[in-house]
Amino acid sequence: MPKVFYTQPDGAERVVDGKVGDSVMRTAVQNGVAGIVGQCGGVLSCATCHVFLAEGELDAYPPVSEDEDEMLDCAATDREPNSRLSCQLVLREGTDVHVTIPPEQL
Repeated sequence: MPKVFYTQPDGAERVVDGKVGDSVMRTAVQNGVAGIVGQCGGVLSCATCHVFLAEGELDAYPPVSEDEDEMLDCAATDREPNSRLSCQLVLREGTDVHVTIPPEQL
């Protein structure tokens, strides 16, 4: 079972057991993780699930698509090279995920 490590802007960390096939956003919303809204439900039409993916895990996921890239430009917190929309990060067996939640989502 993959684990998702969510780090809040203040450094507090919460670890949640995820389900293979679910996204990092869905896992957060289902478990009440603060700071990830997922307003559009994961269809790439908002940027309320913006996260910073751990640098060492960037290659574990497909590159940012054109649509995700455009949405990241709309995020409330300035994007960084490791910015991702957590709705696009799908959990896989044996792969834990570490993300940091930006200070603002809306």
